[in-house]
Amino acid sequence: MAFTSTKLEENVFGNFRFTRGTFANDSGSTGGPIRTGLQQVQQVMLQPKGAVVAADHCVVNRSLPANAPITIVTGADICGYWFAIGY
Repeated sequence: MAFTSTKLEENVFGNFRFTRGTFANDSGSTGGPIRTGLQQVQQVMLQPKGAVVAADHCVVNRSLPANAPITIVTGADICGYWFAIGY
């Protein structure tokens, strides 16, 4: 089972920083840690990708705000995009 997460961009928006990237599961994995690069994460948005509708939602497995990294839970082999806002 393998989960990977890649940060693609980091920028400033007002008093906040935002980062975005991708996540991927394979071999039946169902999530893992997203390393956003933020010290404290205020909000995370997850968007599955693929040719069919995902039966399950991707969820953040913590109460926010929280210190990074942020663990997510997904359906088996779901890949997608993440967007995080914080400091």
